[in-house]
Amino acid sequence: MDLKIKDVAELLSVSETTIRRWLLDGKIPAYKLNRQYRFSKIEIENWMMEQRLNPLAAKTSFPPVAEPVQIYPRGEEPPARSGMQQFSLYRAINRGGVLVDVAGETKEEIIRNVMGEISATLRMDRDVLSELLLDREKMMPTAFNNGIAVPHARECLQHVPFDLITVAFPQKPIEYGALDKKPVEALFFLFATGDKIHLHLLAKLAHLSSNEKALNFLSTKPTKSSLLEFIREWETTL
Repeated sequence: MDLKIKDVAELLSVSETTIRRWLLDGKIPAYKLNRQYRFSKIEIENWMMEQRLNPLAAKTSFPPVAEPVQIYPRGEEPPARSGMQQFSLYRAINRGGVLVDVAGETKEEIIRNVMGEISATLRMDRDVLSELLLDREKMMPTAFNNGIAVPHARECLQHVPFDLITVAFPQKPIEYGALDKKPVEALFFLFATGDKIHLHLLAKLAHLSSNEKALNFLSTKPTKSSLLEFIREWETTL
């Protein structure tokens, strides 16, 4: 998928002028097609992850996600909206749920066990989903720093029925190839119906993974209802 300057600006909640400045400074990967800048989805995805893995870059070049989110009564799902609000982390986790104490000694075992739990919801074969996720891991581990990982497929799965994030807490932390060498304690399995939605949700998770309060909360292995309440309140601060 080719992204234009306008697309990347909307995704990162910055102006097109900022994107052009980053291009001139060589801070963001791009290529030219018919004298116009274009951005590869997978390169922008990797770039966003690298910014969150680099403490200095995270402070200086990658902006927080800006999205006004309204508070809804407990247990009530926010209605669909146009624009950036439709990319709700709350909604995706509400659909995907939370799995606590997932068995597995390795990354592969955890991924396969979680796919065994959610493949029916995604209406896809467990082994096919597992291989798609493991193929992405071979390209680049999807672990952020601070014990958080976001397993996802290399390409957007546009035939999945809806955007979904399943949060999985392993029985014990697992080695995941993170740059900070910390084992992973929480995994956000991300499946989206479109590339822009996928990148936006990934950006929000990157932002969440650098929030100290969120990390402390995730370490308690919260239930689905508790996690949704936390996410709903956290989104109001963005």
